This record gives sequence, C-alpha cells and structure tokens, in this order.
Amino acid sequence: MTIQINSNYLEKYAKEYASIVCDGFFSSKQYITGQDIIQLTSSTQVNFFIIKRLFELWQEELAKLKRNPFFDYRDIAVHEALTQFMNVLSRRIKVEREHLEPLVVTAVTQAVQLATDPVSFYQTEISKAPDGKVNDYLKENKKYYKWHDRAITFLIDKAGFGLDKGEYQRAISANYQVVKDTLESENLLLATFGDVKVFDLDHYFEKSEPTSYYVAPQKTEEETETSFFERIEEKEPAAINEEIEVKEEVKQPVKTPEPVAPLANGNGINPQALKSRFASESYKGMRGVIGELSESLAINQRFMFTKELFDGNSDLLTHALKSIDECTNFNEAIQLVNTRYASELNWETDTEPVQEFLLLIYRKFDEV
Repeated sequence: MTIQINSNYLEKYAKEYASIVCDGFFSSKQYITGQDIIQLTSSTQVNFFIIKRLFELWQEELAKLKRNPFFDYRDIAVHEALTQFMNVLSRRIKVEREHLEPLVVTAVTQAVQLATDPVSFYQTEISKAPDGKVNDYLKENKKYYKWHDRAITFLIDKAGFGLDKGEYQRAISANYQVVKDTLESENLLLATFGDVKVFDLDHYFEKSEPTSYYVAPQKTEEETETSFFERIEEKEPAAINEEIEVKEEVKQPVKTPEPVAPLANGNGINPQALKSRFASESYKGMRGVIGELSESLAINQRFMFTKELFDGNSDLLTHALKSIDECTNFNEAIQLVNTRYASELNWETDTEPVQEFLLLIYRKFDEV
C-alpha cells in the first residue's frame, strides 16, 4: 500500500519554519547576502536549495537578456562582457525578507521531499534538464545536493551522452536499491530542522507503510542488450562504481537471516541477537571504530536522541554516552543500556531512533 503524504502539513510547516527563520534574521538586518544564506539555518540542505533557486533565477535573467532581438549576443566581445557582468552580479546577492521568505518555504519543502523520497526527488530533477544535456545539468547542480547524493552523483561523467531521461531515471532507481542501507535515515536528516521547528514525520506520513519508489519496467531479452548499465560497462569497464559492480547481487532475492534470539526479551536487549542482526545487514562504509561517543555525535544525532530516547534531557544523553564510553566491550555496553536506560525510559527496541543508537554502540566496539 502506498504511503499517503499529508501535503497540507508540509505546506503549513514550511511556512511556519520560514517565518521563524526570517523573524530571527531580519530582526536586526534589512537584507541578506549570499554568505549569510549559506549559514542561515542548521540544515545545510535548506540553505543550499535557497542558493540553487537564486542560481536558477540568475540563469533566467541571463536568458531574458539573450532573447533581446536588437543586440548580437553571439559576438565574442559581448559574450565575455556579459559573462563578467553576471559573475559580478552573482557575488552581490542582496535579498530582502519579502523575497527571501518564499524561497525558504520552497527550500524546506524540497528538503523534506529529498529526505523522505530521494528517488522521486532526483527523478524530478532530471526531468527539468534540457533534452540531451542531463549530464551537464547534473554536473552544474551537484554542489547543491547535500542529502542522499550517492543516489545520483555516480551518474555524472559515467553515463555517457545521448541517453534519454528515462534511462537516467531508471538508473537512479536501481542505484538507490544498492546504496540505500548506507544512506542516513530520514529521521537524522530532518532532525536538523529541530532548532527552528520540529518536523513530525507521523503527521507527514498518514500511513506507516514504506514509501513506494519507481520500479523499472521489465525488459525484453532484446531490450536488455542495450540497457543502461551494460552501455556504461562497455564504455568504462575499469571505472565502474562499486554500486554498479554489485548490480547482479541486487537481482538476487534478499535472504533474511534467522535471528539467533529475539532482539529483546524479559531481560531487555539481547546483545548476541543485536550483533547477529547488525552483522547480517549491509553497512559498507559505516563499520569501524568511531572513538568516544560523547565526542562523536553530530548535532542532528544529539537532537534526535535527546528528543526520542532521553525525554528531552540533553544532560542525561551526555551522561549515558560517557558511561558507554567507559565500557570495555559491546556486551557490557548493552547491559548498561538495559539496566539504566531502555527499561527506565520505556524504549521500544525496534524503533528507528533506538536502532540508530544501538548501531553507534556496535560500530564503536567494532564487534561482529
């Protein structure tokens, strides 16, 4: 069953978020510069989507000038002068509140869509590219994609030329299935909104089923001979990304390992079952010793764990992290979590915030 998106909630949230941000910034300033926009909110993706829209408006202004029938914009001297002028103009961004606020609304809306449904978002982005220039479009815009960019950046300079948009879109869908386990969760990404206004995923998703993504249509034997991935392999056999190299594995049915024991029982979280679960799942690029947990958490992780697991008490989270850091092994750390936190704070062990927290512990001690 497809998830029902509460667009009314997103629209209202984006407007309230933009209003709060603008109230704070313009309380002491009349206008905002480009450098200010980059640091406007704690959500890097929101900031860069604002910059992206300004870049698009900059391009639209340039196109309007070139459509003027009275001047020869193909002349080399005119072209060079115009390019210099537009570059100078781009470094003199100066936006007042009435013009910035709708840009923030749009940026927040796009960021939520990217966090929760990256396949659809990037497929829509590709649909905006000029015909025959998808690769150029991606190269030009890649610097603005800060979330889930692994789903799309592998295409740049590896997709060749002359491919239609449908082939690019199918490639994104296929690549996402390969890399999705290594991407940050939507909770972690949207937690960056929290210092302005908390985003409630339960209100945004009216049903709890997972998002339905684009599925490539079945190919006939004849069509398969000229599929997207095969055409890439023919052109660059030595430079294929890891995502493409394991594409055959994606076609195989995913085998669900049998847990050695329930994840939680009457005694709390079972460390052996937990290790078995994490060891059987794909965490390429995520495993490894990560040092002191009390020093390693990002701001968005701290916010999510404080809100979801520690009843809004940041001091309690800090104390918990330091106590876990003092443990000598994974089993000891999970026992500490069981006795001091999971039962006392009524954690539901299969929820995403708890799993994110336990995964960090698993990675810290690097145990299988």
